[in-house]
Amino acid sequence: MITVYHNPKCRKSRAGLDYVKSTGAEVEVREYIREGISANEVKQLTLLLGIKPIELVRTQEEYYRENLKDQNLTDDDWYSILSENPRLIKRPVVVCDGRAVLADPPEKAGLILNKA
Repeated sequence: MITVYHNPKCRKSRAGLDYVKSTGAEVEVREYIREGISANEVKQLTLLLGIKPIELVRTQEEYYRENLKDQNLTDDDWYSILSENPRLIKRPVVVCDGRAVLADPPEKAGLILNKA
């Protein structure tokens, strides 16, 4: 099973989801902005991606620029912040067989899908 963390309002996220669907694989769509996402789930995503939580942040977002930029925050702070403000999470994130990738551009999903 492939899970795509998706925002249907985001062009890049739609392109990533379309790419994954085009492989014919069974896909679970996780609309994390509408459904919500826990701090623990954010932490698990960063572990699967092999990145620090700050690397998952959409720094171009107004909320980040006005409230979070240049703050010295811990990883645990970021897990909570991203859970409370899921629009700040980069997308789409594709998860397959215990691996994950930020699928921007969409073809990056192939890095883990080809090994599924």
